Amino acid sequence: MNHLLGGLKGGRLAGAIPYSSRPFKPARLTITPVSHRLTHMNHINHMNIPFARPFIGEEEEEACLRVLRSGWLTTGGETLAFEHEFASFLMSGTLRNTAEFLHSANMAPLESNSGAGDPALRCLAVNSATSGLHLTLEACGVGKGDVVLTPAYTFASTAEVVRYLGAEPVFVDVAPGTFHMDPNALEAAVQRLATGEQAYPARGGFGPKGAPKAALPVHYGGLPCDMNAIMTVAARYDLKVIEDAAHSFPSKLNPGDFAGPGSTRFAGAIGDAGVFSFYATKPLATGEGGMVATRSQELADRVSIMRSHGIDRTIWNRYTDTRASWYYEVTAPGYKYNMPDILSALGRVQLSRCMELLAMRMHIAARYDAAFSGDDRFIIPATGAGDARHLYPLRLHPSINRDAFIQTMRTLGVGVSVHFIPLHTMPYYRDRYGFEDNDFPESFKMFKQEVSLPLWPGMTEEEISSVISCVRQACS
Repeated sequence: MNHLLGGLKGGRLAGAIPYSSRPFKPARLTITPVSHRLTHMNHINHMNIPFARPFIGEEEEEACLRVLRSGWLTTGGETLAFEHEFASFLMSGTLRNTAEFLHSANMAPLESNSGAGDPALRCLAVNSATSGLHLTLEACGVGKGDVVLTPAYTFASTAEVVRYLGAEPVFVDVAPGTFHMDPNALEAAVQRLATGEQAYPARGGFGPKGAPKAALPVHYGGLPCDMNAIMTVAARYDLKVIEDAAHSFPSKLNPGDFAGPGSTRFAGAIGDAGVFSFYATKPLATGEGGMVATRSQELADRVSIMRSHGIDRTIWNRYTDTRASWYYEVTAPGYKYNMPDILSALGRVQLSRCMELLAMRMHIAARYDAAFSGDDRFIIPATGAGDARHLYPLRLHPSINRDAFIQTMRTLGVGVSVHFIPLHTMPYYRDRYGFEDNDFPESFKMFKQEVSLPLWPGMTEEEISSVISCVRQACS
């Protein structure tokens, strides 16, 4: 066992420093000349300004090297600290000092408190948001014969995890002029299902029947949903609410908005559980990874066990506890969804500077707002307090051919994207349920007009101005 614990000293993680107490070092990318730092991107996609780029600097490099040299690469003390710090941030908006926690020879095992953090909120690291959604729905008891309500306007993972469990996704249109699930449409769908009708009223009624078990709202682009209305509907029909918060860190709600139990004001910590993404393009980026946040001891216990084969002890516990390291029990047929320490080390650094990264994104979005507002060719995205500004979803006037616009932008050297292609138009769902494009008219309308512009920390003023100029040129 000693060779596995080469990075531990007296039961401690060697070299682990609480990032909340470390001085910030500017990321290397922000001071490297534009021509130099884009060179290695050009041979990949031939674009001068990529759609997305992670903000990685010296501290992230140091964190990865520390883990590589520690002798412990899989889920361990670094991940445990990341969970504690993330929970602390969601509860208070500040980072919890984990120095004592990390350097305790009696470090509590993960399974003893189901992911750690403030007792009122537990966070559990996973290898992707998709994994986190799957685990959370499974922990809620979703299975064959059940229905989970999701927006039609979302990424594949939101609905596919429902199918993993043999349940049926029922799509809900977005509210007019928004990218968010319409609470009125949600309630109408739940009412139909609750009375034994098929989910969709068009064409005399079609789609799945089943017991409505959960709602899965998506905080699109970083702007929180109307959680007050969604939670009201959920309470009325006894639905679990799992927030897809893949875009929304750190989305802080206004005082007076729905805040859930305790003092939490962050999207993703309001419903029964929330799931965050740390994919390479996200506001907090570790390449791959995610986090489940919940106040339910029962959900946290189940997620904690099922993320690692259904085994009742984590590998960190088995190799650091004084009990026999070799003995464990499989309590359920679980999954391999744990997050390794090297990614958690990245996450801890990114978490420590998340508000500075948010300020950078807000500045870029403000530049775009000023450039495109008042121009009849564009509709700038709605925003408000709590917007994490993960995306800048510009809407084009219907007279502009969106696909031709995207091709022109690519020709001009600017990477853009579309968020999202509504799921009801995808072959799997279209063929399974018999959808037509206009079954969700608001979602389809938003899709036909939307184009996402580059918005990533580290963009220079020159790059922002270039994007603005190219957008205008592509519409001329």
